[in-house]
Amino acid sequence: MQEDESAGDAVRRRPLRAVLPEPSSALDGRAGFDRFYQTWYGRLCAQVHAYLDDRAEAEDMVQEAFLRAWQRWSEIHRYDDPVAWVRRVAWNLATSRLRRLVTAGRVLRRQPPPAVTPGVDPDHVALVAALRRLPERQRRVIVLHHIADLPVLEIAAELGVPKGTVVSWLHRGRAQLAVHLRDAGPSRTPGNGSSEAVQS
Repeated sequence: MQEDESAGDAVRRRPLRAVLPEPSSALDGRAGFDRFYQTWYGRLCAQVHAYLDDRAEAEDMVQEAFLRAWQRWSEIHRYDDPVAWVRRVAWNLATSRLRRLVTAGRVLRRQPPPAVTPGVDPDHVALVAALRRLPERQRRVIVLHHIADLPVLEIAAELGVPKGTVVSWLHRGRAQLAVHLRDAGPSRTPGNGSSEAVQS
């Protein structure tokens, strides 16, 4: 499909990160893919869940992204950063899902929220609910920077926007997030009150 092919091209052009993933030789074959899946599946689900506010949908998006990666694993495992390819595909699928919901008149958004799984950190539940109230771009950069732990420059490259735009979205998003979380009492607002939270 067009989405995963363009994601592959973008990943190959990006510079290496400071902390490199496993060398391609360690990811070769089924055993390498299984290791890769076990390492990254949970993390990517958490990121997409924070974006969609729907755990089941997030798992579906991430599973589909890993399936596409497996279908091209002989090529993708040689990329400098294979997880960036999988994350990009999952984000594209999630974004398409949101757009379809908007086009359909936000019917599903009127349904009651899914039951909270026992044991989930209440702070995380409150944070996800607050993130859902942010504009899509601000929500996405906050999740990528504070949950996926991506630097600003890498987010800018992934989204195709200037660094200053990402910094602006982060600043506005955190300000709105603080307002949404205020009534919930002490919370773990990403980067709240600290300009050092944004790292390029």
